[in-house]
Formats: sequence, structure tokens, C-alpha cells
Amino acid sequence: MLLFSLDSDATFAHALAAALAVPLAPHEDRSFEDGEHKLRPLVDPRGRDAYVIHSLHGGPVDSPHDKLCHLLLFMATLREHGAARVTAVVPYLAYARKDRQTKPFDPVTLRYVAQLFEAVGTAQLIVLEAHNVAAFQNAFRCTTLHLEAHRVFDDLVPKLVGEGPLAVASPDPGGVKRAQLWRESLEQALQRPVGFAMVDKRRSAGVVSSDNLVAGEVSNCTVLLLDDLIASGETMRRAAVALRHAGAREVLAFAAHGLFTGQAGEVLGDDSIASIVVTDSVPAFRLPAAATALGKLLVVSAAPLFARAISTTHAAWTR
Repeated sequence: MLLFSLDSDATFAHALAAALAVPLAPHEDRSFEDGEHKLRPLVDPRGRDAYVIHSLHGGPVDSPHDKLCHLLLFMATLREHGAARVTAVVPYLAYARKDRQTKPFDPVTLRYVAQLFEAVGTAQLIVLEAHNVAAFQNAFRCTTLHLEAHRVFDDLVPKLVGEGPLAVASPDPGGVKRAQLWRESLEQALQRPVGFAMVDKRRSAGVVSSDNLVAGEVSNCTVLLLDDLIASGETMRRAAVALRHAGAREVLAFAAHGLFTGQAGEVLGDDSIASIVVTDSVPAFRLPAAATALGKLLVVSAAPLFARAISTTHAAWTR
């Protein structure tokens, strides 16, 4: 197995390499004065099972499309020089939110990104918590492995909640299945009933609206509010306020990806949210040191989850 990382912040990559007991393979990343890059492996990939780690969030160095281009070109280079199989390990997949047409002449960007991965000979793609799992799986013709973020959070929950009533909630209708799967998983793990709720949300032209409508019983419950990502934080804040109005004792916000754009540091500092838990798929570089939310933030590593997936797929390939 060859394991490469293109991330400028290699914290996740080093954790994954340690979990796999495989060193990161060296590569050259050369920048030219006009902004172009040259990436090449510094080990022979011929006949090898190669994995390339690159989380496609924007910043602090490169944009999502810069990172996507670098990943595609490097994977194509590995294939060019004889790698038997190349897998993209993408903790955060950019452009996954635009998976359908909602306005006239809209793009379906997720499908276009899938075609780019297929064009460079990607054998498989491993991602953490895609925005819409069905759309993600239908967009790609190469093999995909979708890792559910709640698997990262399962062991943490008993340390954060007491013995009182517990519920899992989705902040919007689109995340209902994600929250239901976590509820089922927690009931098995905790051997106790776990409730379920959904908060109403509508978005048009980037404007989010809701009327504090909650479907489900959350009175006196500790509520685990689960979403795929946190960007501005407004969706989580609105949902937490609605749940507290509905009688929730405490709301803990969970998300696979903490993008923390704009004023998220202050928005998430709202008293309705007791704590914020995200994975290390995206470094929390956008949160300023003085942000109110920083004191509530807990980052849990998804590296062991990825390591198990990679070990399984590599073992199957080598049989």
C-alpha cells in the first residue's frame, strides 16, 4: 500500500498513517511563478495499491477547486506510471451540496465532479458524510465508500449525556435519514430508548427561514442535533432555539464537517447550544481565538474510521 497526502495541514493524514501503521509516501509539490503546480510521486507506484488523502475544503492556502485539480492531476500521474489501483481518500468532498437543480439552468455540480474523478481512472472514492448519500452514490460510476460520521461520535455520547431522556434530532427535513440511523445505532449501543425529532427549515436564494416548528417529543430531553456540516452556524442555532422552545433540557450540536464560515464563531456561541462536536475532516482554522463558540468545541478524529475502511478494502484487493 502507498499512502500519499496532499493536505497542507497534514494532521489528519498523520493520524490516518499512524492508525494504518503505514508511512506517508513522499511526493514533490512544486509551485511555479504563474500559479501552476507540478505534483509527482517520489516512489515507484507500479503495481501498487495507492491511496491519496486530500480534504477538499477551501482555505487557508488553496481553494476547493485548486485542491480538486491537484488531487485529480496527482491521481492521473499515479495511473500514468503504473499504479494498479488509485483510491481518493476525501474526508470533505467539495461541491457535494449542489446535487440537484432547484432553479432554472442550475448546474448539478456533484455529477460533474464525479465525471472528473472517473476521467482520471479513480478506482474508488472514500468520503465522510456526504450531503445527500443517495445523490452521492448515484452520481459516481466508480466504487464509492460512504462513511457515516455518527460512527465517530458513538463512543463519545455516554461521556456527554446523563441517564435522563435522550433524543436525536435533524435540523432540517433533508437530514432525517441521517439522524434516524444514529438514533437506531445509539439505541443498540446504549440499550435504552432514544427519541427522535425534526426541525422545520426552508431555504430560498440562500435565505433560511423557520417558525420554531418541531416534529417529535423532546420535552426534558438532552437532544443530539446532527447535521452533515456547519457553515455559518445559522441552521444549527435556529434548530437549537426551536428545540429549547419545545422543552429540550440541553442541545448538543454534532456535525461531520466544521467549516465555520462568516460569523459562525459568534452565531454558535448562542446559549441554546451547550456544546459543538465535529470531526477533524476540516481544521477549525476559521474560528478566531476569541470566538465564543471555541470554548464549546470538541474535535474528534475520524482517522480510525477511515483506517478501518482502507484496511478492509486493501485486504480484499490483495486476496
